[in-house]
Amino acid sequence: MRPELLIVGGGLAGGLLALRLAETRPEVDWRLVEAEPRLGGNHTWSFHQPDLTPAQHAWIEPLVAHRWPGYEVRFPHRRRHLGSGYASISAERFDEVLRTRLPAERLLLGHAVARLEDDGVVFADGSALQASVVIDARGPRSDPALWLGYQKFLGQEVRLARPHGLAEPIVMDATVNQLDGYRFVYSLPLAPDRLLIEDTYYADGESLPVERLRQHLRDYADHQGWEIAEVLREEQGVLPITLGGDLEHYWRNVKAGAPIGLAAGLFHPTTGYSLPEAVQLAEHLAAQAFTSTEALRHSLHAYAQRRWQRQGFFRLLNRMLFLAGRPEHRVRVMQRFYGLGEPLIQRFYAGRLTAFDRLRILSGKPPVPLKPALDAALARPPQFKEAP
Repeated sequence: MRPELLIVGGGLAGGLLALRLAETRPEVDWRLVEAEPRLGGNHTWSFHQPDLTPAQHAWIEPLVAHRWPGYEVRFPHRRRHLGSGYASISAERFDEVLRTRLPAERLLLGHAVARLEDDGVVFADGSALQASVVIDARGPRSDPALWLGYQKFLGQEVRLARPHGLAEPIVMDATVNQLDGYRFVYSLPLAPDRLLIEDTYYADGESLPVERLRQHLRDYADHQGWEIAEVLREEQGVLPITLGGDLEHYWRNVKAGAPIGLAAGLFHPTTGYSLPEAVQLAEHLAAQAFTSTEALRHSLHAYAQRRWQRQGFFRLLNRMLFLAGRPEHRVRVMQRFYGLGEPLIQRFYAGRLTAFDRLRILSGKPPVPLKPALDAALARPPQFKEAP
């Protein structure tokens, strides 16, 4: 049978959309296509309590694996506790809840897609499935129209020989050696003797030296007095951090399907956090009429354009972070930022800065030299060629 809607990609954006449709639009006939045998891949998605509205918290609550009342940040000259709540969704919980709440016959797991078209998909085995609307939720795509830096990380979920003693996450520990840009270690306490530890970099390049980062994690654990008894799993990623670009060219380079999530550039431009954007987009899409892929692509283009226009200040900050000083001095920018008021920091993560917030962030003694900061703010993206 020809379904009304195909969602290709069972990660965060695709999975949340399927869940929202199942709960609010039972009349829509959809299928969720995922190449792997489980949903959610191998990821952990975290967010701050103020990032979502109470209604949004309510409908994603079953997906949340861990919540904490606050978190800590550490810098060479600043250590601070923040009281806004913090939460994480594990891929394991994501897969478990979606399998429970979504009709099994609508989940096409282990189906690798060889080609995506506006009226369906061709699978790797040569079979095909047609649909009125095809959504591409397969993650970020490389495109020269966007000017990017990168947030790259390697994380390990570990079981320790003894309790770690952390009651809340350390979202940034930038007291570590500054290598390859702005570096920090991220630690989530998942159980008294279990942690997720990630070595993270705001870097210019995409390369991820896995063995070196594994050693960094071992060294960090030793320094904290944590004896690793077992590595339970490992995750890694290279996330885009947007400095600028031409969104119109980016969308003109979409050849088939209606992109959502990271493929549509819908993530926090500075932090890389994607869950708040994915929740908001799922609600937006669940209210749409699914008539054709072209119509939905046009609607999503307009949606992404509105988000892009509202996020210009964050791209300016990104240019100042990446371009205004030596890479190992980027830590000074973040250290200064975390000296600002907690309500402003909450609004920053939620992407809801006021005009006064913007002024406050840019005022005072700059953490980088003024002339390079101004040059970075006014910098234009490199020239690019439109994809064929």
